[in-house]
Amino acid sequence: MTDDAESLDRNYTEAKQKLLIDVLMSSEDVFTRCQNILKASYWSAQFRPAMRFILDYVNKNKALPKMQQLNAETNGQFEFIPDLNTFHVEAFLREIEEFCKNRALAEAVVSGMDLIKKGNYGELEKRIKDAVLISLVSDVGTDYFANPRERLMAIKANNGQVSTGWKTVDQKLYGGINKGEITIWCAGSGVGKSLFLQNICLQLVKQQLNVVYISLELSEGLSSMRIDSMLTGVSTTDIFKKLDDVELKVIQAGRNSGSLHVKQMPQGSTTNDIKAYLKAYEIETGKRPDAIVVDYLDLLYPNNKKINPSDLFIKDKYVTEELRGLAVERKMICQTASQLNRGSINEQEHDQSMIAGGISKIHTADNVISIYATQAMKERGQYQVQFLKTRSSSGVGSKLFLGFDPETLRIFDIEDQNQVHQAQAAAVTDVLADLRRKSSTPPAANTTPGTTTAPVNKMHDLSKLTSLIRR
Repeated sequence: MTDDAESLDRNYTEAKQKLLIDVLMSSEDVFTRCQNILKASYWSAQFRPAMRFILDYVNKNKALPKMQQLNAETNGQFEFIPDLNTFHVEAFLREIEEFCKNRALAEAVVSGMDLIKKGNYGELEKRIKDAVLISLVSDVGTDYFANPRERLMAIKANNGQVSTGWKTVDQKLYGGINKGEITIWCAGSGVGKSLFLQNICLQLVKQQLNVVYISLELSEGLSSMRIDSMLTGVSTTDIFKKLDDVELKVIQAGRNSGSLHVKQMPQGSTTNDIKAYLKAYEIETGKRPDAIVVDYLDLLYPNNKKINPSDLFIKDKYVTEELRGLAVERKMICQTASQLNRGSINEQEHDQSMIAGGISKIHTADNVISIYATQAMKERGQYQVQFLKTRSSSGVGSKLFLGFDPETLRIFDIEDQNQVHQAQAAAVTDVLADLRRKSSTPPAANTTPGTTTAPVNKMHDLSKLTSLIRR
């Protein structure tokens, strides 16, 4: 413990620090329970060599040194305390935990001045958070065979599982989405990432949840007007023509729903910026958000300003981890979106390699769902979604069709199985039409005679057609 850190708190006198070491040296069991939180720097200069010697000795020899050896090596006057009973041990464990947490916070505050000068706010936040989380292991885990009903009901209550609003999607996710998890919806440019996120907002609000929709691209006005159409069933082109009707329906819906706040933040915002906004939201509204929807993930930057945003793999790794950490910390549902790369264009079969920026965000996400729709599919009122990753279900690789109303922008379940079969048949027709078009296209002028470009393309399209027919 540095002198500056020591000066922040005089409650831990030298006599008290010596007593802590005496108890640690008097019981192998007590020391073992505390070892993971002990650091020599937490003690004042007088006792730091002794604590450093103890920790080094234990690491090398897997046992405590004898008291006489400690005193000889450090010129100390430490004493063995006999007859430590259960009450003494429990009181000591509480005291040593508080001592280590106090000293770690003091070190973080002292080092924080240099970090602030360097603009390294992310590291300062991490050190303070690590200090606050210092604790002894007191929970031995779940007794598997005891109270299985209570154990399962606790999972249900803690996860706070919520429906996506689409029964077919819920079935693939074993019931819905959970608090503390992050779901990423992936699509190419213009396919409908924002539409999906806005539909999800509306469906969560209808379940009496408090939802925050953060847009890093679209304005608050445009995002809200889209949700107006989804909620009221009035086409976006008729919103102003039927303004009185829209106003009445929105006000009435608000009386029976949770709250929804739409906030535009600049591109390049960080998770810390979102955290600051959520704190302001709580102060102003007196509510805690149950769900956060970020439109969209690729436009966020890491908290640590030293990370190069052009290194997409590292950037996406940090951003996704920080956003999911926020969801876990606040026990919120988190929904966001990401871009698919150019290789996904016109591809009905998506995989994780098509996620823009690399695979790093996939490792952190709990669910990754791709969105596919051609212009013809949108006109027919169809979307296809494919499950690229699900952490708590077996839906990976499966696909399903959702309905789409291009007038009101609502995305909905297709209840009628005949409609599902029609959507699959239409998708097959789209592939056939694309195959015919490519077959009738004359070869490019610079095509080398004898090359196999056209047959390869045909085989690729035929494989997609076969996949669709099998579904």
